[in-house]
Amino acid sequence: MSEIRQDKTTGQWVIFATGRGKRPDQFEREQEGERQLQQHDPSCPFCAGNEGMLPPLVLEMPGKGGEGWATRVVPNKFPALTPKGDTVRSCDGIYVTMPGHGRHEVIIESPYHNEQIGTMSVDQIRIVIETYHRRFVDLMKEHGTMMVLIFRNHGARAGTSLIHPHSQVVVTGMVPNYIRWREGEGQRYFDAWGRCVYCDVIAFERRDRRRVLFENSSFLAVVPYAAEVPFEVWILPIEHQASFGQISDRAKQDLAAAMEDILGRLHRHFSDLNYNYVIVTSPQYRAREPQMHWYLQIRPRLTTRAGFEIGSGISINPSLPEEDAEVLNSLM
Repeated sequence: MSEIRQDKTTGQWVIFATGRGKRPDQFEREQEGERQLQQHDPSCPFCAGNEGMLPPLVLEMPGKGGEGWATRVVPNKFPALTPKGDTVRSCDGIYVTMPGHGRHEVIIESPYHNEQIGTMSVDQIRIVIETYHRRFVDLMKEHGTMMVLIFRNHGARAGTSLIHPHSQVVVTGMVPNYIRWREGEGQRYFDAWGRCVYCDVIAFERRDRRRVLFENSSFLAVVPYAAEVPFEVWILPIEHQASFGQISDRAKQDLAAAMEDILGRLHRHFSDLNYNYVIVTSPQYRAREPQMHWYLQIRPRLTTRAGFEIGSGISINPSLPEEDAEVLNSLM
């Protein structure tokens, strides 16, 4: 079982999950690249037909016409957090610790080993989003859940160990300081102006257009004004919503269209880009807050955080957001 310790100097929590050191290193062993992959890998536990390698299913979404399956959800074989234990804090001398209580699941996005979300159709991505939403809503109902984080790592530099297309869900019994800080900034803005800061950003970007990449009836995709990394993209719901749990069925289709467009452009421009994306959303008990606004954040891994950034907390971005937007808009 993992353990969570608190940094006495910052209040930040750190998860110690030594079992994750046993994860497979498929990316280190396979250097052929995505274009050389086969549709089925007999050694991959996520491929159709290899069910004997999987833990028991948590959820399965049917394929088109009810044939086969489109997505699956399973417990992570090498979890950072597990349902065992509780969130009771205890002292270790002057330090605070607690059991590594929570959940860690894998969302298998396709039966096919060589398919990636950047090359999927809108309908395929729509099913992935539906899977995200169902797990988010169900996990938020569990007693002790404080945060549900859905994310995707693509490529070795982004932290992926298995090539087969998949995302992950981590549930925690505490809220990290970073998220509390972001909440606090939103609260301060709302107290000063009486408006959601993200709604104001959306309204300005829709007028300004220099960093806008995509817009439909539900979502706006932009390179943020103060992007921390090259080609960072935010996909924001135009309607104010604090929680990903509030997304409508119509908006799921619109989000799929936005993701197909943006991830498709990134894939075409960089071939097989290493990136992370995360659904940034409100934690438990904040789902109706007027100052919170969920969004999908895509962060390519084109640069490495170095000494100044680690020591200062300030990012150095070698490219301007407006220029990145021009490049991506030329790929439409």
